[in-house]
Amino acid sequence: MIYTVTLNPSLDYTAEIGTKNFGKTNRTQGEYIVPGGKGLNTSIVLSRLKDSSVAFGFTSGFTGKELERLMKNYGTKCRFTKVKNGFTRINVKFVSDEVTEFNGSGISVSDTDVKKICKNISRLKSGDWLVLSGSAPNGATEDIYKTLMKSAKDGVKIVLDTVGEPLKLALLQKPFLVKPNIDELCDFFGAEITTDEGIITYAKKLNEMGAKNVLVSLGEKGAILLTENEDIIKCDIPKGEMLNTVGAGDSMVAGFIHEFTKSNDYNLALKFAVAAGSATAYSKWLAEKELIETLYTEIR
Repeated sequence: MIYTVTLNPSLDYTAEIGTKNFGKTNRTQGEYIVPGGKGLNTSIVLSRLKDSSVAFGFTSGFTGKELERLMKNYGTKCRFTKVKNGFTRINVKFVSDEVTEFNGSGISVSDTDVKKICKNISRLKSGDWLVLSGSAPNGATEDIYKTLMKSAKDGVKIVLDTVGEPLKLALLQKPFLVKPNIDELCDFFGAEITTDEGIITYAKKLNEMGAKNVLVSLGEKGAILLTENEDIIKCDIPKGEMLNTVGAGDSMVAGFIHEFTKSNDYNLALKFAVAAGSATAYSKWLAEKELIETLYTEIR
């Protein structure tokens, strides 16, 4: 079974408003609300690929209830931990000639809340997958991902997609896969990385810090995977029109897990990860199965 953890999920409200006039009334030309959060994105794409997953995370209030309802509509099982402080955040995006975003601060968690998710994670079995991704909510300590990982039994394959000090501390628990994008890799090491050789050098540093496999997404330049066998694999993206960047990296994680659980082949898993990430980038929202599979056949 595949489990995802989204510690600070959201409802994402997007409104198309044409020409914006701040300080005056604006009328929307179109609007929609979808679940938000890296782990939730991964779960939704997995569901579209016909893979079952269970979503963990913190929720609260009426927005938390609506988030769970939407996730179930997208075919994902939920085992959210309800907290008392605040309510599940709402992120607002106005789309006109440019995009303006207002992201809510969300809930605040306690040590007791964290222990509840740790207890859920402790029930996972060897061979299960656990995806830990995104930012932490108010009240969480910087070692929260390390704490969650320590709760997992040996043999649980952990995928980690976070940044900064939480990533540094969590690497000590030796995750199966980490997935930074190129900007996050540069920020993490405080370096300007412009070549494949540089990417490989710093991916190896993450490996030395504890990551067994390192998948670096490069946007329109594809992705590079450093495996635990010290193989270096690069994959270019298929052709398409870029429409959206939200969730592309999370879709890559879903695609990697989907293929690796079937083939145990790093080359094929990277290829499917790039297809899934590209399919989301070429869609208005998260990728559908048909497009992912079409793009997969187009990757050399």
